[in-house]
Amino acid sequence: MPWQTTRFLIDLQRPQVMGIVNVTPDSFSDGGHHAAPEQAMAHCELLLAEGADILDIGGESTRPGSVMPSWQDELARVLPVVRHAVTLGVPVSVDTSRPEVIAEVLAAGADIINDIRSLTWPGALACVAQAPQAGICVMHMQGQPGTMQLQPHYDDVLADVRAFLAERVQVLREVGVADARIVLDPGYGFGKTAEHNWALLRGQAQLLDLGFPLLAGWSRKGTLGQLTGRPVGERMVASVAAALAAAAHGARVLRVHDVAATVDAVKVWQAAGLVA
Repeated sequence: MPWQTTRFLIDLQRPQVMGIVNVTPDSFSDGGHHAAPEQAMAHCELLLAEGADILDIGGESTRPGSVMPSWQDELARVLPVVRHAVTLGVPVSVDTSRPEVIAEVLAAGADIINDIRSLTWPGALACVAQAPQAGICVMHMQGQPGTMQLQPHYDDVLADVRAFLAERVQVLREVGVADARIVLDPGYGFGKTAEHNWALLRGQAQLLDLGFPLLAGWSRKGTLGQLTGRPVGERMVASVAAALAAAAHGARVLRVHDVAATVDAVKVWQAAGLVA
């Protein structure tokens, strides 16, 4: 089933590479690199040249320990970049939870709202319900970014994530959101230990039973650093490997920093018949 978004029906027969554009001073991996709108606009164009299928623009750092900016600051960061990105001919996603930001970026032509808080912020659900074409990605997170990694606990991480995502799907349906607009994200690294993340990845295909495409975001995550011993700037190989593993377990959207490497790797796996 293609992903219905504001301007595009996104073909998910092959994994789509979503390039990350952080318009923030403090993101864990590339904070400050694209903090100025002009830098972020140029980065959008670079990611497209590298083969990105979708651009994902965010103005709030959600690294562990992060402090949430005001919605006015977040909007000031992302809106000029969104206005430029929608002229580039590809689907534009905005990584936000605030209804004020959601409303403004959708009015500016954004195609997808990618919300780590799964539209639980007061007013957010109404915003997407009133935008009858916009794509939506809802993600599982235990806790909030500032404290989510202190002591995450699950009796069964896969069952808990599955139940949460199923509940959010039901809420979206109740406000009139069509199934074709919805993609689900297990939330790797968001309120989960390394052990939780690996268990979730191994069982990820079971989430497909919910009947929706999956997005996976493994890029440069701390779990990869724990496994390899490498700092955040040296995790490209591990990130690409994790993205391929997620695709092999059914993910159809891969959210990444290292677009060119991921695009090449997916092509190799497709040629080898390891992923559709």
